[in-house]
Amino acid sequence: MGDPILRVENICKSFNGDPIIKGVDVSLAKGEIKILIGPSGGGKSTLLQCMNCLVTPDSGKFWLEEKVVDISNKQQLYSYRQQVGMIFQDFNLFDHLTAIDNLTIALRKVKKMGKKEATARAMTELSQVGLADKKYLYPAELSGGQKQRVAIARALAMDPKVLLLDEPTSALDPEVMGEVIDVIRNLARKGMTMIMATHQINLIRTLADEILFMDAGYVVEQGTPKALLVPGSRSQGFCDKLDLVTGENR
Repeated sequence: MGDPILRVENICKSFNGDPIIKGVDVSLAKGEIKILIGPSGGGKSTLLQCMNCLVTPDSGKFWLEEKVVDISNKQQLYSYRQQVGMIFQDFNLFDHLTAIDNLTIALRKVKKMGKKEATARAMTELSQVGLADKKYLYPAELSGGQKQRVAIARALAMDPKVLLLDEPTSALDPEVMGEVIDVIRNLARKGMTMIMATHQINLIRTLADEILFMDAGYVVEQGTPKALLVPGSRSQGFCDKLDLVTGENR
């Protein structure tokens, strides 16, 4: 692949003196999909939050399209976060706003769009995730899968260069999980650059250009699914355990 669109180096983060991320490097080329796997508590979610600067790392360097980002500079940080979208486990929608208003609020306040332009853009993204007919519903009126699709549409409306997805299906019932997976696969087909933490075997094995296995704050294995998912590797052993838990056989 080409030059990195997003690159972070030596990301470290501790909480109350307890090191969670211990010098992790990640590089993403345009259109590349990397998947983070590993045991709970290994640092996957914290790494993604540091990459979006929702959590400020104790140390680390950032580049976006090969330009250095000074995250201590508020203007550079705000610009960076507009271009690096984040999808959470628990959706993080505004409960008092309808689906369409959840999308238009950032477009109007951050991108300074007029109401008509923001509404048109919001409808484009809601249509892309199959929810145009749900635009006036509140989060309490939506299923878990629909909430997550609204959250993805909200991130896409900001025109991000990269999407960070933190266990996007973990809070969903099995019967609605597939609709979110379909949206993610569609984004992959369209060339969206993504890094995602997930325990979904079918995504790990079929979507990843590269797998990063994290444990105890380190990336302990890194490579293509073909190279890593072989008998005897930690990655394959972890996926075998997931197969037993989820019942997936792919």
